[in-house]
This record gives sequence, C-alpha cells and structure tokens, in this order.
Amino acid sequence: MKLYDELVWRGLIKDITSPELKEKLNNGGMSFYIGTDPTADSMHIGHYSSFLISKRLAKAGHHPYLLIGGATGRIGDPRPTAEREMKTEEEVLHNVEGLTKQAKEIFGFDVVNNNDWTKDINIVEFLRDYGKYFSVNYMLDKDIIRRRLETGITFAEFSYMLLQSMDFLWLHENKGVDLQVAGSDQWGNITAGVDLIRKKTGDEVYAFTMPLVLDKYGNKFGKSEGNALWLDKDKTSSYELYQYLINSDDSKVIEYLKIFTFLSKEEIERLEKSNNEHPELREAHQALAREVITDLHGKEEYEKALNISKSLFSGDIKKLNLDEIKVAFKDVPSFRLEGEINIVDMLVNNKIASSKREAREFINAGSITINGDRITDLDRVITKEMAIEGSAIVVRRGKKKYFVGMF
Repeated sequence: MKLYDELVWRGLIKDITSPELKEKLNNGGMSFYIGTDPTADSMHIGHYSSFLISKRLAKAGHHPYLLIGGATGRIGDPRPTAEREMKTEEEVLHNVEGLTKQAKEIFGFDVVNNNDWTKDINIVEFLRDYGKYFSVNYMLDKDIIRRRLETGITFAEFSYMLLQSMDFLWLHENKGVDLQVAGSDQWGNITAGVDLIRKKTGDEVYAFTMPLVLDKYGNKFGKSEGNALWLDKDKTSSYELYQYLINSDDSKVIEYLKIFTFLSKEEIERLEKSNNEHPELREAHQALAREVITDLHGKEEYEKALNISKSLFSGDIKKLNLDEIKVAFKDVPSFRLEGEINIVDMLVNNKIASSKREAREFINAGSITINGDRITDLDRVITKEMAIEGSAIVVRRGKKKYFVGMF
C-alpha cells in the first residue's frame, strides 16, 4: 500500500489542495511543516496524532519541520465561539521553551519559531507586503471567520490568517517547504498560505488536513475541552494515560489504533476481529496503550503503568514501590501519620469514617484494607513497620474509596 492510500485507510486525510499531491506524497522528497501555538508548555494527545502523521511522512522520505508560534501565540487563532485568552510575554516564552524541548525529545524534528521572522516587521511593511494580497471578501468567506461574524471578531484574530500565510511563505522561501499539514479546523488558514505563495512567487505548493480526533462523546482531544492528556509524563503520568487508553470505548479503539500507532493493516484487522468476537479480552485496548506509551515514554514507563494497573486490579498493593504509589494515588485524599495509632482512631481522625461507631462497623464488615490486607481486628495498631518503604500505607474503604497515609 502506497503512502497516500495508507493515510486514507488510517483516516488521516480530510482535504487536499490538489490531486497532484497524491503522487508527490507517494514519491517522497517534500519538505513540509506542521505548526502549533504555545498555549501551554506541553503538547497533548491531539498534537500527538498530528505529529505521528509527520513521522509517517518522514519514514516515506519527506522532511519535517515543527513550527512553534512564538508570534502567532501572542494572538491566537480564532476559536469558533470566542476570542482566546491572551498570554503574557513571559507565558509565551516559557511555553515556547517547553514545546521546543519536547518536540526534539519525542519527535526529533527540526524546530522553527515564527517570532524569528515576524518580530522585526513593522505595521506598514505588514500591510504593504502581505495585506495587499488579501481581499476582505476573500477572508470573510473563510468558514472560521464567517462563524464568528455574528458574535464578533477582533481585528487581531482577523489578521491571524495573514500571519499563518506569512509562515508558509517564509518557510517556502527559506527552507524549501512546499507542503503544510494541519487539522481540519485550519483549512481556511492553510489555503490562504497556498494562495499567498502562488500570488507572490508563482510557485505551486500544497497542503492537506486531517480530521480532528474525537472522544466517544464527540469532543475534541484538547485542553480547551477540559479533557487534555498531556504528553509530558509529569503532567499526565504513563499510568493515567494507560487508564484512559485501556478504557477507550469499544467503538473508537480501532480508529485510535489506526491513528495513534504504526501497527500494520493486517495486525489492526486482526485486533478488530478480536475486539468484535471477544471484547472481554481487550486485546485492541492493550495494544493501543502499549504502542502509545512506549512510543512516547519508552518501554519501562509502559511496564510500570501495566504493573500499577495489575496490582490495583488484584488488590496486591504491596507489589508497588513508593514512586508507583505516588503515581497511582496522586489524586486521592492523603493524610499524615505520627507514630503508632489504633485503627479506629486513624479512620476517624482522617475522616475515613465519620465516627468511631461507623469505623467499627466498617472493620467488622471487612470493608477496610491496608496495603491490600483486610483488617478485621478492632484493636489493630497501625505502625510505621507496616508502611511500604517505611513511608506509605494505602487504605481502601469498600471497593473503590482510597486514602493514602504518609509517615
């Protein structure tokens, strides 16, 4: 299967600017870019789908550039409903640094910053050298602009299209870039860049967009929707990413395998058959978690996430080390312990039970476990010797309510 056909099969192409692009993609040798604005200091899973397509193109002999919008990030592209919150200069610089480091570590791309060629352009040069190539009617006809006309759009947002077009032009003239890749919501901006290059240089350049990756509710994977999965493992741990991926909806998991992994068509079709015939095995989900986490953070991080998951499922907390406990239970209520304490007093003092009577009821019913061991003795004394690595005890009340005590 040739590259273009594979991209279509994986659901990674929505629109292309020219039929000629199909053979150009298949033949290799293009320099292309994909851009992101520094709205945070880490990319998220939505970016990952985009940059994986860049890896696919690189494997086929194309050369990738990642553009970080040090200039455009100060404005923000128009959102469908409202203007983006302006970032301070300090925030933008911090985020640019974080994204640049991350892009090089995870993807190994050449990174460019559009602030480098934008910062010295004055307003008269901007209007003369770029603004004259865009009619207002042309800009108003773009979908993202048209949708904002009823609620209002600022001149700064309206001008974003010109800035992104300038990026394509600069990269074409200085880096030999003749292809831009973007999400489908950027179609208006990238076709404007294609038109600007044609008008200013007479050269034919190309672009294609990818469908936006959606969760099972139809929401975009992105921080503005409140469900961001960060690529920085200090923001979203490998275990958290594992939990999200392993619990992907059955109706979406094969789509995600095509988008987020390099597994072959044959292997994905085998997993699809398994998912349809034996969904309880969750083979497709396991493969998705394994491939994504290993690609992002390495095999060791995947195995750690898998170990945490298995230990929690079996209730064998003692198999976890202190670092794994901190990862697995980072969002559960925690409390401090000083010296020895009776189990009933510990439950009441730390609001695991509302009263001594309720604490005794929990214990008598076998509802309390510590580090996976069921506690049935009302006189049990909690000591530091019971703690994992002398530091942590994991208290579970009932089936799912966890607390962590730290000595």
